Amino acid sequence: MKKYRLEIIVFLSGAIGMGLELIAARVLSPYVGSSNVVWTSIIGIILASMSIGYWIGGKKADKNASIDKLSEIILMAAVFTSMIPILETLVVKVLAGIIPNLIIAAILCAVLVFSIPSFLLAMVSPFAVKIRSQEETEIGSLSGRISSLSTIGSIIGTFLMGFVLIPHIGVTNINIAVTILLVIMAILAREKRDKKFLFTIILFVCIMLIFIIIGKWVFKVSNPDILLDTDSQYSRIWVKQIAGENISYKTLQVDTGIESYIDAKTGEMGAMYLRYYDLFEYLNKDAKNTLLIGGAAYTYPIHYLQKYEDKTIDVVEIDDKMTEIAEKEFGLNVNDERLHIYTQDGRSFLNYSNNKYDTILIDAFKGLNAPFELTTYEALVNAKEMLNENGIVLTNIISALEGEETRFIEYEFATYKAVFDDVKIFKVLDEENTETQNLILVGIKGNPQKDETKYEEYQSFLNREITGLTTNKKVVTDDFAPIGN
Repeated sequence: MKKYRLEIIVFLSGAIGMGLELIAARVLSPYVGSSNVVWTSIIGIILASMSIGYWIGGKKADKNASIDKLSEIILMAAVFTSMIPILETLVVKVLAGIIPNLIIAAILCAVLVFSIPSFLLAMVSPFAVKIRSQEETEIGSLSGRISSLSTIGSIIGTFLMGFVLIPHIGVTNINIAVTILLVIMAILAREKRDKKFLFTIILFVCIMLIFIIIGKWVFKVSNPDILLDTDSQYSRIWVKQIAGENISYKTLQVDTGIESYIDAKTGEMGAMYLRYYDLFEYLNKDAKNTLLIGGAAYTYPIHYLQKYEDKTIDVVEIDDKMTEIAEKEFGLNVNDERLHIYTQDGRSFLNYSNNKYDTILIDAFKGLNAPFELTTYEALVNAKEMLNENGIVLTNIISALEGEETRFIEYEFATYKAVFDDVKIFKVLDEENTETQNLILVGIKGNPQKDETKYEEYQSFLNREITGLTTNKKVVTDDFAPIGN
């Protein structure tokens, strides 16, 4: 062990350093989202911090390349890592609330929370090279070996963190585990383990425990409405209880947006746009089976199964943790024979499933942060082919109808017109056309027969149909998708 301790430390430092990027994304996502802007900020700041760490680390190593100095650097990295839970609340939450520019907010949060531990971990490699160079003369081979070990550690750390640790034990527990691991590495690196060092370790461990405990307490105090804070393979998820004057909602939040919510007293779905999905029974009186892409908390499938006893619904939800939360927190009955759940990517399902439906509902869009692969001509052609002879696709889109924020609806309207035999648009609420709002885009295949007996029930919805919309936008394709992430 002692012979290879430097190699082990380099390997683990690489794994932790890359893992910090994934941790950073989960820490920042509830406050600034997880768009390309946020990921770019995180990657850029961490790479910049590592570059400075390599440079400064090399200079420091030339002056004092002792194994004990390396131990001190790793111990300091543990301290700053233990501070992440506190900084999430005191820095990230505060800055995200007061800085309107997303790029500036994301960069500042990444700098203040993650730059120092990334900088310190990057110092490990040049120290290791300098220490080993006192024993080896082939510096090129030595430098290559150390760099390779660090990179292999980064690769394994990324896979382990993303595929196993985050979805199973969560970011909070990972942060604690990383802190403990760094303390162990600091002890492993230390050559002279005297009483003074033992006292230092005990002191630092106590400080780190205080940081961790205070971090959890501050988070809980500042977020009393959070009932569940958990991580899946895809997202950080919050279930919150939101109460106000004469209202009480239970919500499911991913990133900065509310994905689903229900009335906490009645269990009824709260999002008004979901009620427009019921238009399918007026637009196609023969509709019997439905596909929903994007389950989230499954509030619409729950409503659907309660309202339509003679119909079936399939739900495609990529995140199985969502399904688990929907069952435990929102009342989903996964054993209902009329419900079939596919834990799969929505586009993949459209590409390869042989199922046929009378109605397809697409509810996977969050403003312009839409998975572009579900917006394209190719995806919609597959959706149309999946419909029965007379079928309907209904999609919730967040966009304005006039002004600067019309891009999403214009591109999608052009694309739907290129695919379907008829296209309709409905406003969910009676808002100004310049306001960004929920719009229901309907693509119709063939000539389904309307159920005029349902007209009065849906008259208020039908009265909000938008007519006369024109666009000069190009059709969105897999090769040309100027919307989405």
